[in-house]
Amino acid sequence: MNNLNIEKIVKELIDTFLYAGQISIDLRNKGLIKELKPDNTPVSNGDLEVNKIITEKIKEVTPELPIISEETSDNKSIKGLNDFWLIDPIDGTYDYINNLEEFTINAGLILNNQPMAGLIYAPAKKRMFYSFGPNNAYEIKNDETIKLECSKNFNKDTIKFVSYSNKIKPEIEKIHKTLNVKEFVRMKSSLKFCAIAAGEFDGYVAEPRAFEWDIAAGHAILNHAGGKVTDFNNHEIKYGKENFRNPSLILKSKHLI
Repeated sequence: MNNLNIEKIVKELIDTFLYAGQISIDLRNKGLIKELKPDNTPVSNGDLEVNKIITEKIKEVTPELPIISEETSDNKSIKGLNDFWLIDPIDGTYDYINNLEEFTINAGLILNNQPMAGLIYAPAKKRMFYSFGPNNAYEIKNDETIKLECSKNFNKDTIKFVSYSNKIKPEIEKIHKTLNVKEFVRMKSSLKFCAIAAGEFDGYVAEPRAFEWDIAAGHAILNHAGGKVTDFNNHEIKYGKENFRNPSLILKSKHLI
């Protein structure tokens, strides 16, 4: 897949993400149709419509690449995937269905089991993030394109992390102390990757949870903004694992690597 023009592919998808984001807001304003999936997590007609919009465009742009989406069973049984897309049409469904703001629309391009490009849109916040290679991570906000540099606001005396919960587990607290974290702020969805890539926070720690489609796009964006994502043992995160399960995670700004 070395012949792919990753920059061109990503830029062809941006307008579709913006459109899908507007549809997600419109559907929410009309009143979402909600139900529980077999794993007892919520899904709405908004999740499914966004999934359809994003998937159809990606198939048009890269017809040769399989798509793995949270909301469908397509291609999830394929063994030995190396080059593919990971889609989470709505990450942060709880926020989405409860009129909160931190939900995101996500697609990560995986080549040779590594994240090579990412697109994340937070429609309620009107923040569009994307990346297509080292030193090529950007945010579109208020019609302005801003290059992301995760270390631009770093201060070793006030290291600030994001957290999935207000209650920090002992193993995570231990890592926070090792990294000299002074404070943390709760943030859900893949928006945390983008906030770190933008230099608004310095890192994030999580025990094994969730799936590859939850992190692939954010992983690419943070990497390409100068940060790094590993497990607790400093091992690189690979994609296409059995059942697409995530290991433990540590996200770090450049100065913490």
